[in-house]
Amino acid sequence: MALIDIETLTKHYGKTTVLKDISLDIETEERVVFLGPSGCGKTTLLRLIAGFTAPEKGTISLNGTPVSQENHILVPPEKRNLGMVFQDLALWPHMSVRENLEFGLKAKGVVKEGRKRKIAEIAERIDMSAYLDRKPEELSGGQQQRVALARALVLEPDILLMDEPLSSLDTTLNRHIRTQILQLQKALHFTLLYVTHNPEEAGELATRIIHIDRGHIVLDEGVA
Repeated sequence: MALIDIETLTKHYGKTTVLKDISLDIETEERVVFLGPSGCGKTTLLRLIAGFTAPEKGTISLNGTPVSQENHILVPPEKRNLGMVFQDLALWPHMSVRENLEFGLKAKGVVKEGRKRKIAEIAERIDMSAYLDRKPEELSGGQQQRVALARALVLEPDILLMDEPLSSLDTTLNRHIRTQILQLQKALHFTLLYVTHNPEEAGELATRIIHIDRGHIVLDEGVA
């Protein structure tokens, strides 16, 4: 049984068909990169998997359980055990790094000692232990990116969704964060779904690249 099972998924915005009859299976711990030009439907597919919007047609199942189906969200995003890193990072500017990491843990009802332990563990993994009391505006772009990644991973998701997360970074920092993503995935065993229009990012991060154009899968290839 696939971790993610997508069957004949179709999505419109107004009169525009964004995705048309998308079907695919994704296995546990795959690193799947959705590659294609801007506006081809990559981000919409991620949003459908996350549960932020519902398809007009088709079904999305996680671990064999339907979570979205034909204009209905059957399981809300917070119940899907997934994390997401947005292009704009969406860090809370009025909160410290520690408070940003703690926010989701509090919402899940993790007790204080558990929150403290999980934050310490993930901060060490991303080399941010010395910055926990700083606000996002006091951090570099790369540090902010690592905090956004840690905020998603501190909740121990089965699936991590990343939507063009490195597009604002310079080449050197982009490569550094990509290496860190691979290290984290190896250590934490999450399934990665990553959206980009950058073939270099796709080639380094993916075990599988799905090329999307005009709402259709045009190529689905494994990466050696």
